Amino acid sequence: MADQAIEDLDVLSGRMKDFYAVVRGDEIKERTDVQIFGEWIDQAFHIRGRRLHEAEFRPISRFPMKLGVDADKVAFGQLPAEIFEGRLLSNGSQGVVSHRGLAYRIARTNARVYYLPQTFTGPTFPETDPMHAYRTHTCGELRKSHVGETVKLSGWLHRRREHAGALFIDLRDHYGLTQVVVYPNAAFYEDAKRASAESVMTVTGKLIARDAEAVNPDLPTGEVELPAESLVIESAAEKLPLPVFAEPDYPEDIRLKYRYLDLRRETLHKNMTLRSDVIASLRSRMVAQGFTEYQTPILTASSPEGARDFLVPSRLHPGEFYALPQAPQQFKQLLMVSGFDRYFQIAPCFRDEDARADRSPGEFYQLDIEMSFVTQDDVFNAIEPVMRGVFEEFADWDGKGRAVPSEPFPHIPYAEAMEKYGSDKPDLRNPLELVDVTEFFVDEEKTGFGIFAKIIKGGGKVIAIPAPKATAEKSRKFFDDMDKWAKKEMQAPGLGYARLKESDAGGVDSQDPALKGFAPDHLAALLEKLGLGAGDGVFFSAGKKGDAYKLAGAARNKIGAELDLIEKDVFRFCWIVDFPMYEWDEDNKKIDFSHNPFSMPQGGMEALEAAKTDEEVLDIKAFQYDIVCNGIELSSGAIRNHRPELMLKAFEIAGYGPEVVEAEFGGMLNAFRHGAPPHGGIAPGVDRIVMLLADAENIRDVTLFPMNGQARDLMMGAPSPVDDRQLRELNIRLAPQVKS
Repeated sequence: MADQAIEDLDVLSGRMKDFYAVVRGDEIKERTDVQIFGEWIDQAFHIRGRRLHEAEFRPISRFPMKLGVDADKVAFGQLPAEIFEGRLLSNGSQGVVSHRGLAYRIARTNARVYYLPQTFTGPTFPETDPMHAYRTHTCGELRKSHVGETVKLSGWLHRRREHAGALFIDLRDHYGLTQVVVYPNAAFYEDAKRASAESVMTVTGKLIARDAEAVNPDLPTGEVELPAESLVIESAAEKLPLPVFAEPDYPEDIRLKYRYLDLRRETLHKNMTLRSDVIASLRSRMVAQGFTEYQTPILTASSPEGARDFLVPSRLHPGEFYALPQAPQQFKQLLMVSGFDRYFQIAPCFRDEDARADRSPGEFYQLDIEMSFVTQDDVFNAIEPVMRGVFEEFADWDGKGRAVPSEPFPHIPYAEAMEKYGSDKPDLRNPLELVDVTEFFVDEEKTGFGIFAKIIKGGGKVIAIPAPKATAEKSRKFFDDMDKWAKKEMQAPGLGYARLKESDAGGVDSQDPALKGFAPDHLAALLEKLGLGAGDGVFFSAGKKGDAYKLAGAARNKIGAELDLIEKDVFRFCWIVDFPMYEWDEDNKKIDFSHNPFSMPQGGMEALEAAKTDEEVLDIKAFQYDIVCNGIELSSGAIRNHRPELMLKAFEIAGYGPEVVEAEFGGMLNAFRHGAPPHGGIAPGVDRIVMLLADAENIRDVTLFPMNGQARDLMMGAPSPVDDRQLRELNIRLAPQVKS
């Protein structure tokens, strides 16, 4: 079938006179009624963005004969239109369209396309004689319906058990496990008994059903087993440096050095498959939104974008360097200037920065997006359905049973987020909100607590973090441990607290220092503002405004977790908007950009020119926004500053003269001088999306071959020295290393 052209095959939808005419764009009467989720196939079998909807499928007489299927089982009339959300994976005469785990095999002759539904459980193998060299089935697909068939499996020896002399081997491949039985009278029994874990073997036999008492309901293949009639050791494994079976906790350096073994473990293996599925979903959803994928350069120029560049020396241009892109920021903006409208890319990004639990050292991937002629709301309306759709699609991945609330993502201004949550990436599953109680500690005569009064006189703030039911449910140790945590982990002077109890007079008081000296009516007013009473607790963060909110925000997260207040099994998203255009750089004692230097300031040139003082400059907001989910920043974006004169002014305020801007960003600035559309974009982090969906604690658990915390690839040995010849070719001489 794959290499034959069938001239007389005629399979058409019920409303199409000639499929060939439709894909060419010829006028037909029913044209306006024919659209299929934004995709069509042209004469060269390429997927194109066009609308073909509500086509009615029906088999024509020669269909069963020519494709070798039973027409009664095809049921074309029941095929959902949604299958065409899938992508064509092959440009040959056969291929597969996949949608939500269901695959549809494609047969093509000339300009016609035929769809047959099939459930995809693994690769298919030709039915030839002799039998395939390695397998007729995968280790995950055998069921009771296969009993009696002679099958051949290949995979890894996952686990071996011995019972009554027989060997029971769990044979594993990418798709699952099948139990193989080797009896003592088999000529290969001793070979199977000596084979070490993770050896690769091929087994042939006639499949049988397990006895009822031996059925494993937790295993898809648990109703069958394969008595081995032949067994070949394809590759014997040496002693393992780390176990694959049972996945015990193991040192990270060993896991990363032998990553190919680590990836065989069930959890990681599923995570990587999830990653692939998420990327495929993101890509298909972007295409459905009318975006086109483009690839931007990897070797580019160094530019000051916030992190250290990875530099690549040029052999052809001695003393000069390329840089790996921190992000495709300038290129995607230049694409908009080039007249393209909706761009996306699953883009690799490179930044020489330290590792964190949610950040890989060296490289990461993001869904890079840019759009022309858009407002901030246009970006939200395009991207929110993509993010919601992906998380809804994989919410129940691995049976986790999570949900995404149906209401639109809330829009929270940056200032409000800092005041309520002490963070610009708030976890909305936590119901706790911070409260500014500075005013209640100003008058020492009403509080009897001079420490906070002194801080306030110095321009500081006092921020309260409610801890409902903490006094009733926790001992004093919980409160003391929170104070110790603030000092040790947050490098703060401490975290004040008060345990609220019923007083002898019938009211509420506290014997802890922060509130012990409060006048009764003053304490009652404070507790009313906080919404607290007897049995509750409260913590206090005091200091300079920024420091006080930083500690309070971190304490909010910890208290919410310790008191088990965090909502379970839900993804709560929000947009953080109205970021300040500038911030005060305490180290350099100057104003600098707070977020993205290419952002459009709210109010445009007028706002920039009207700001005369540092305070007025710091009040300028930008069209900048983040997507946050469960306390994790997934993406940052902005409406761009596309006007050269406005860009020069924005940089001038941050202390960068026109000569600096021309030198560092001259390519983009010159492009803007030749007609630039208003444009904006965003870039959700792929690694963080997968990390959330996989419920992983470290981003390395969703990355195939990550580096360790010191930015070393322990498996491949990178970075590594190079020989003198390579250095000479690059016109590089290494400086002597200073010993510490």
